[in-house]
Amino acid sequence: MAKKIEIVGLGAGDLEQLQVGVYRKLIKADHVYLRTKEHPVVADLAHEGMTFTSFDDVYEQHDQFDEVYEEIASILLEKADTEDVIYAVPGHPLVAERSVQLLFEKGPTAGVNIVVGGGQSFIDETFASLRIDPIDGFQLLDGTSIHAGGLQMDQHIIISQVYDQFVASDVKLTLMERYPDDYEVWIVTAAGSKQEVIEKVPLYELDRNISINNLTSVYVPPVKDEEILWKTFAKLRAIIAELRGPNGCPWDKEQTHESLKRYLIEETYEVIEAINEGDIDHLIEELGDVLLQVMLHAQIGEDDGYFSIDDVMEGLSAKMVRRHPHVFGEGKAANAEEVVQNWQQIKEQEKGGSHAQNSLLDGVSKGLPNLLRAYELQKKAAKVGFDWQEITPALEKLKEELEEFTAELNGTDGSKDRAEKEFGDLLFAFVNVARFLKIHPEEALFQTNEKFVRRFHYIEQQVNKSGKGFADYTLEELDHYWDEAKQKGL
Repeated sequence: MAKKIEIVGLGAGDLEQLQVGVYRKLIKADHVYLRTKEHPVVADLAHEGMTFTSFDDVYEQHDQFDEVYEEIASILLEKADTEDVIYAVPGHPLVAERSVQLLFEKGPTAGVNIVVGGGQSFIDETFASLRIDPIDGFQLLDGTSIHAGGLQMDQHIIISQVYDQFVASDVKLTLMERYPDDYEVWIVTAAGSKQEVIEKVPLYELDRNISINNLTSVYVPPVKDEEILWKTFAKLRAIIAELRGPNGCPWDKEQTHESLKRYLIEETYEVIEAINEGDIDHLIEELGDVLLQVMLHAQIGEDDGYFSIDDVMEGLSAKMVRRHPHVFGEGKAANAEEVVQNWQQIKEQEKGGSHAQNSLLDGVSKGLPNLLRAYELQKKAAKVGFDWQEITPALEKLKEELEEFTAELNGTDGSKDRAEKEFGDLLFAFVNVARFLKIHPEEALFQTNEKFVRRFHYIEQQVNKSGKGFADYTLEELDHYWDEAKQKGL
């Protein structure tokens, strides 16, 4: 005899909603297995003669729902060895039923035929009760595993499995990441049945509703307010496309990759400034400006037919997965240093190995600020042993370069070109010393620039207070104000 489990749905609520074929099957069955007896139709079916065993006790034995559904599936497959099993679940078997999906996965291996015998989903009744048309687009989400990043805010959203205040609280907090706290949502319980309750509440009150039970869903209507959609990537992409479109902004429409280069550099440095200031609001703004540059370049690529932001994201995602095998694969990395080492090895493999490039230094971009480029060039060379083993020779080299620079300044021919080259050598030697001391030269110079600005501002303030102009002061007098600023810790 072929082993079989037939799965039927108990519908959304009342006995009147139950399909006739399902009703007859349940009444005539010798025995029925229920995922839960906590469903309005069960009492009526039992009154009409249905005998059943429910798995409600299994819920009490586990802390995680996955464990509950695994055990239910295992029990049913074991029962199928000796009997034809009828398994009844709320709603429709193929909607929000993890235990059913597990039976589909495990049934063939166990030699058990899994058959769906019908049922009515709560979704149909919910659409009818709320009078909404799914053709506009909708999402059906599980309240026990909802994520803000997956919300399609311009569509109808129905969130099922909101069976108690704890789940409702999680749903509320997740929705609040994207929606205003007072955004109106609907709590829908036992849709289409005699016990139907539909209540509109502001989002912040979602978990305060005492009528929530295992027949409760939450409906979130599509967002119509443009400002709310500003948080979504799709809306940002649409705004950039409109700016570059036929009726867009004349400035945006005439930009090219070449014309935008300087803005990307400027915005990047403004991000660094915001980080150094410790100003979160400023950082948010400046990161947005950098993102704007990325979006504009991507839109230009799409307009020209070469690439789109989708290609940019795909390439980045693929790279992050490839270069983090310790996270997404079987690789190992005990600390940050090993992560960097693995990254470099994978990067070389992707580029065809070191033999595929003309020089080890090829990976250092000429577009970097030259102080930072000197730092990166030295790091590359140091990786293959071209480096001092201790700081003393580096300091001696610094002194040597300073003497050579001084000699050029004191020379009789006064060659500006040679002095400039020696000055460059001196800066390069300073960068080398900074590396040994684990001082980033760009950061160090930034701090000095900021210090200079603070102290010069102090000088300006003192000059302004005096009622005189800078031309009325000697350098020594101005230097006195500088020393005052220094003493004040500026």
